[in-house]
Amino acid sequence: MRRPISTRRGRAAVIAVTAVCLAYAPIAFTELWPYARPGAPALGEWLLGRTVSPEFVADAVRDRTEPYERSLVPLIVHSVLGGLLMLLGPVQLLTAVRRRVRLHRALGLVFAATVYVSMAGAALYLVRTPPERAFSGAAFWVVLAVVLVGTVGSLTFGLLAAFTGFPDLHQRWLLLCYGFLMTAPLLRLEWGLLPALYPGLTLQDVNRVAIMHLGALVSFGALLASRALDRRSSVPGLTGTWAPGPVMVLAHLAGAAGLAALVPAFLGQGAEGRRLLLAYLLPYAVMYAVLAARAAGARRAGNAWAREEWRLHLAALLLAPAFSAVMVPVLERAMGLDRATALVAAAGIGCGMLAYTAVTVVSLRVLAGRELLRRRRTPAPPAAEPAPALAPVEGKGR
Repeated sequence: MRRPISTRRGRAAVIAVTAVCLAYAPIAFTELWPYARPGAPALGEWLLGRTVSPEFVADAVRDRTEPYERSLVPLIVHSVLGGLLMLLGPVQLLTAVRRRVRLHRALGLVFAATVYVSMAGAALYLVRTPPERAFSGAAFWVVLAVVLVGTVGSLTFGLLAAFTGFPDLHQRWLLLCYGFLMTAPLLRLEWGLLPALYPGLTLQDVNRVAIMHLGALVSFGALLASRALDRRSSVPGLTGTWAPGPVMVLAHLAGAAGLAALVPAFLGQGAEGRRLLLAYLLPYAVMYAVLAARAAGARRAGNAWAREEWRLHLAALLLAPAFSAVMVPVLERAMGLDRATALVAAAGIGCGMLAYTAVTVVSLRVLAGRELLRRRRTPAPPAAEPAPALAPVEGKGR
């Protein structure tokens, strides 16, 4: 008997993610040792030198040396523990699917502690390094800071969901957390692939292209995984929708306005701007098409919960360009960035931040349903009996 296509695709996706994690773990373990001890072996540099060119690697090492000098120890801690997280992630997913509850909880505590310590190392690097002096510049610094906050925040909400009895929300937040962690290996893949598409780009240029879509792709992957694992057609207490037709119309209008502001701004930057715009728009169009099709399919199948979640994420995706357009002047004034850098940073964080917001709204949707059920089950207090009328006192007032 042949397995359903969705099952085969799910297994293929799990195998692909696991393969990427296992391949990246030794790279993360050794990536920063040459900066502490020149000449130390680094698997990532060795592979990149043979995939692209030794000159590409030499330029990358030179550009990274000065920004990393101030915070080398925290960065080594961050990188080594990041390699450990690449191994723990697939194990956690497997134990959850196999329902090994005790093992899943024990490894979950190790995973959470590792994330917090690893992200603390990254935070020290960001705090000690001025944005304009960070590796790949201020826009890359902004995106790294947002990914860090998103990783820690999603892990924290995931733990709270587990402790308060919301396993479905725990699953969503932890998948989003791991999605943010996956930006590291996926970025390394782009280091090897993008120079073939754009010969002559430096590693800093490659990073600017990559941040146009990495946050969007990893959060989108987390959503696909969440929906694949959630087979429910309804959620207790789910009534109506938080994304009705008028809201979706307004979201489309806001998205169109945001794109109308972003597209000319990128096109005004010449060849680099067109390259960055393509890296932003192509994944955006694919995600929009998938979300709209999945929402329509859930409606036809009568799956109210799936339709609601797809539509909430679609609304968030539509609002992402508007959010980025608003953030351009905010980053200019708050961080003193020039317009081009603020534009890249704002576009780089928009889809990821709105996906995080969508998971928050989905969580509130589930919590509202739980509260509605609680109120229905709680009996109303008995009506208070009226107080007896006081009898008049003899002789008073005479």
